Amino acid sequence: MAPLKFCANISWLFTDLPDFTKRIYAAASAGFQAVEAAWLFDSDLRELQKAREETGVEVVLLNTPPGDVKEGDLGLAAVPGKEAEFRQGLDLTVKYAKALKCNRIHLMAGRIPVDSDRTAVAKEMEAVFVQNLNYAADVLSKEGMTGLIEPINTRITDPRYFLDSPHQAAAILEKVGKPNIKLQMDIFHWQIMDGNLTQNMHKYFPIIGHVQIAQVPGRNEPDSHGELNYSYLFNSLENLGYSGYVGCEYKPLGTTEKGLGWIKEYWTQRRC
Repeated sequence: MAPLKFCANISWLFTDLPDFTKRIYAAASAGFQAVEAAWLFDSDLRELQKAREETGVEVVLLNTPPGDVKEGDLGLAAVPGKEAEFRQGLDLTVKYAKALKCNRIHLMAGRIPVDSDRTAVAKEMEAVFVQNLNYAADVLSKEGMTGLIEPINTRITDPRYFLDSPHQAAAILEKVGKPNIKLQMDIFHWQIMDGNLTQNMHKYFPIIGHVQIAQVPGRNEPDSHGELNYSYLFNSLENLGYSGYVGCEYKPLGTTEKGLGWIKEYWTQRRC
């Protein structure tokens, strides 16, 4: 069994440093060979490239833009009337991804419109989502990239997010039917919405293209106090033969460095 590969989510880790380029250097110093991030669009692309090249750290995942955050946007791929804006954001993300040699892009679904009933708008939003995912699949295939969709829990994190369960995501992926559009399994969100992690992991493993981790309910380090047994979950991923990256998308209880004991222990055990 090959050991898991972890990447530091530099939108969540090393946040005491003022910019993403410094966080890339910090991640490399901490032993990470890869990073992921939400949005890097306010950073100087040349400086990001320099940091990547000097450290040898791989950039493995970027998100499409959230839209107008002040207006409450958090992604646009499933939002009716925002199709043109979604495509512009996709083009920008592809530009950054190409420059940073990143081949995975999270296509953020977005939120249910304010004062709308989820059931009433679900059909229209799914149709828009499927249309945009088909468009993205064609764009990304030309670049050798994979698009990902991520269910985000609506019980704690974001009550209005459209895509909120692995079952909903899998049904949408079946309708899209493109091999380069896959499922992003954030274990934190899956546990909150559905639990049953062992069965869901096995059931959806063929369509999983990326994994992210955090403890439940605090969204802190995997070895912090909470519901999840990450030793078991890591073993399960290894037994399934998962060869992609596992994104560390959590809020450190203290400094990032002080909270990395769990991964150092994992690396030590797997090297023995």
